[in-house]
Amino acid sequence: MPELPEELVLPEGFVPAELPDPPAVPRDAATVMLVRDGAPGLEVFLLRRVLGMAFAGGMTVFPGGGVDKRDADTSIRWHGEPPAWWADRFSCDEALARALVCAAVRETFEESGVLLAGTDGTSVVSDTRPFHAARQDLVDREYSFAEFLAEHGLVLRADLLRPWANWVTPAAEPRRYDTRFFLAAVPPGQTPDGATTEADEATWQTPASALAAWKSGDRLLLPPTWVTLTELDEAATVATAMAAPRTIAKITPKLVHDGTHHRVVLTD
Repeated sequence: MPELPEELVLPEGFVPAELPDPPAVPRDAATVMLVRDGAPGLEVFLLRRVLGMAFAGGMTVFPGGGVDKRDADTSIRWHGEPPAWWADRFSCDEALARALVCAAVRETFEESGVLLAGTDGTSVVSDTRPFHAARQDLVDREYSFAEFLAEHGLVLRADLLRPWANWVTPAAEPRRYDTRFFLAAVPPGQTPDGATTEADEATWQTPASALAAWKSGDRLLLPPTWVTLTELDEAATVATAMAAPRTIAKITPKLVHDGTHHRVVLTD
């Protein structure tokens, strides 16, 4: 894993003056790095969260969010590696593994408009515009993702996702997430739009250019995002990234104050 640079510090006011005691229990979450092959090489889809949000406001992130308890619905038609396979990769039980994969697909659709589903295990939706209204209903929790898939005769394409990492928010922060990171290629014909109230900017960048923008102060990155971009920068193409072997261990960084800034250090 890349070593975090000393200049990767948290913005002023990001950490509350009084730390929670006892620490908050992390909420299960999923995030997805959407990638494509562009002219300059592998590109990743990035969102900048609206400034002032309770968690990670102003930060550049990948699409994702918390698990909904309904994401574990066993009625979902599923194609790809079974929940037991994902449970082994993320060191969790099968029910949570099922919910994490469903949350990854659901949150990606809600925040970017990309839908990793098809009418069967060999197809994938090429035009998501007919599902625009349903997308907002999902955001508003009007119905579950299982109900959405069933209503439109769709199969969740778990085979389009690859497991990447598992990061847990430091114990010192009041809002904590146990986040599993996934990698997915944007399906042919689909275009991420970033039409979500949680973001004020959506863009494609190579990992190297996103890291350069952080270095110049034009982007704010949390440590997991910085590490992931650094890892993705090693892949020349989507195929290379998707085939990269990954050994996933839960990473729980520690928050420290160096006398001037709060920064994150990785601990064993």
